[in-house]
Amino acid sequence: MDDHQKAVQARVHGKVQGVGYRVWARREAVELGLVGWVRNERDGTVTAWIAGGDAAVSTMVERLRQGPSGASVSKVETEELELRDAPIDFRIIV
Repeated sequence: MDDHQKAVQARVHGKVQGVGYRVWARREAVELGLVGWVRNERDGTVTAWIAGGDAAVSTMVERLRQGPSGASVSKVETEELELRDAPIDFRIIV
């Protein structure tokens, strides 16, 4: 069991809006037991804040690089953040 917890903010670039990316990301995060949120940005990117076990967060970042069918991810920028005030579930922010 992975007891080390971490939080990462990821900025996803490419064709990631209008293709179901947020719904897909939420489903993937829930499957991995992660908490956090995902939202569209005005510049056409998607931002995700994800927290949980180290291995699960790393797996989620790799999944973000792939995206759902219909998406075309060109780049994912990540930043490890201090883990505090984590939400209790994973939400889509509108």
